[in-house]
Amino acid sequence: MHAPHALGQAGEAAAAAFYIARGYEVLARGYRHGRAEVDLVLRQGTALLVFVEVKTRSGGQYGAPETFVSARKKELFRLAATHLQEELDWRGDIRFDILALTLRGGGFFIESFEDAFY
Repeated sequence: MHAPHALGQAGEAAAAAFYIARGYEVLARGYRHGRAEVDLVLRQGTALLVFVEVKTRSGGQYGAPETFVSARKKELFRLAATHLQEELDWRGDIRFDILALTLRGGGFFIESFEDAFY
């Protein structure tokens, strides 16, 4: 397995654990609609659906992980989220988060950016 791919998978697993520890339920990992992908789809209770872009980096030498979410990525992210809401017939609130993980000392330093696209 390629090292960046393994790091990304470890980051997504840590991100899921981060949200689960805060009472969220993971509905999907790697949800795809066409070319669009959402790393994590979560539900909090019956009123909130959260779409999460997970950005994992081995260090900060190239900048903060959250800065690597491009305008095109946001557009595709929204497209996938809209499709899933229709698929689920979701009537509750939604939120778009970015979870930035940086490898530090054998673990991850995690920063959460709620409502990151607005």
